[in-house]
Amino acid sequence: MITAIVLITADVDRIPEVAQEVAELDGVSEVYSVAGDADLIAMVRVRQHDELASVIADRLNKVVGVTGTATHIAFQTYSKHDLEAAFSLGLE
Repeated sequence: MITAIVLITADVDRIPEVAQEVAELDGVSEVYSVAGDADLIAMVRVRQHDELASVIADRLNKVVGVTGTATHIAFQTYSKHDLEAAFSLGLE
């Protein structure tokens, strides 16, 4: 699985609508409304690199109200949740 973190800037008047429309796109697992340089952060999860262009360039960038994006592709995932699951295998 390939994970991309997409920082989205949006028209202030459309942030909630943009978030909802982006969240409904295939390949987008969640969207966060955030403070800072970006208005929203979308987590995109696909099976192949080619699918990133389809999700981000072809659909996400065309949502009305999206004014810009910056995409970061994850190399490795480190998660407290994953570690807890691994250590609890076989334990009751």
